[in-house]
Amino acid sequence: MNTTILLFLLQDGITNGAIYALLGLALVLVFAVTRVILIPQGEFITFGALTYATLSAGGVPGTAGLAMVMGIVAFGFELFSTRRSLRAARVFRAALIYLVFPAVVLALATLLPATRPGVAVNIALSLLIVAAIGLFLYRIAFQPLAHTSVLVLLIASVGVHLALQGFGLVFFGAEGLRGPPLSDAAVTIGPLRFTGQSIAVYAITIALMAALWLFFGYTRYGKALRATAVNRLGARLVGIRTSLSGQLAFLLASVIGAISGILIVPITTLYYDTGFLIGLKGFVAAIIGGLISYPLTAFAAIVVGVVEAFSSFYASNYKEVIVFTLILPVLVLRSLAAPAVDEEKD
Repeated sequence: MNTTILLFLLQDGITNGAIYALLGLALVLVFAVTRVILIPQGEFITFGALTYATLSAGGVPGTAGLAMVMGIVAFGFELFSTRRSLRAARVFRAALIYLVFPAVVLALATLLPATRPGVAVNIALSLLIVAAIGLFLYRIAFQPLAHTSVLVLLIASVGVHLALQGFGLVFFGAEGLRGPPLSDAAVTIGPLRFTGQSIAVYAITIALMAALWLFFGYTRYGKALRATAVNRLGARLVGIRTSLSGQLAFLLASVIGAISGILIVPITTLYYDTGFLIGLKGFVAAIIGGLISYPLTAFAAIVVGVVEAFSSFYASNYKEVIVFTLILPVLVLRSLAAPAVDEEKD
């Protein structure tokens, strides 16, 4: 290996690591707030990427119809859960969120592709569709189970993953799709060539991390999410609606997943089940971060990306095995450092 190859591998690893960092941050956010290990994060990637590719090709994505159906179901859940204290203002607000919002998104997704809008419009519409799915998903699948154990939430998460993956196959088929790049520009620095897409990956990742830092540190809703992550019971006692915190967490996670997919789909062909493997690599970074530390998760994601790049060069057949093996020493060290717990007696 010479210096040029080393630089190419580092460039590729950092680019992939930036994507994994976004996914890892979303997983940490959702787990901290809701105790849900978000296995369907991979489906948010897939839905965002393939919805964008479908819109760019002039088609109408099935995810828009899915968002409408999920909105109707979520509205029914909301009415049933508040049946004893129904108020006109509450019903109106629920109708705006669960019925009007997805209906407008579905109408835009049906009408706009025929006009061949630009990249920015397709990206915005893709994010709206996936954001609606993420928001309604929490209301339907996880909010009714919010007070159950982590194991129950994990089982529900696996079920949601399998269901959404099946929907992905129905909507987009078994053949992969590829979307147009965000920019055709390119910059050459020494032996390295940075495409507009790779630059967009770096820029958007940094911008999102900065936006999340500002959101959590300086906004009321961000501080409510942090409070819920630290102590759910304490947050409820001071008047924070933990259900709203869960919806916000899923909304942010779905948008981050969709953005990650849109950044990936111009680089490589994505299939209906590709997002699951990509999401698992973000999960590795989140586990290394202990599912609590955002900076450590971001650093671990870069390490995962670099290890994957070098593994693909030296042992491409085993690169996935090598990447997922990174989690083993972390789990061993954490188990050794954890305090001993006596077995419960009957």
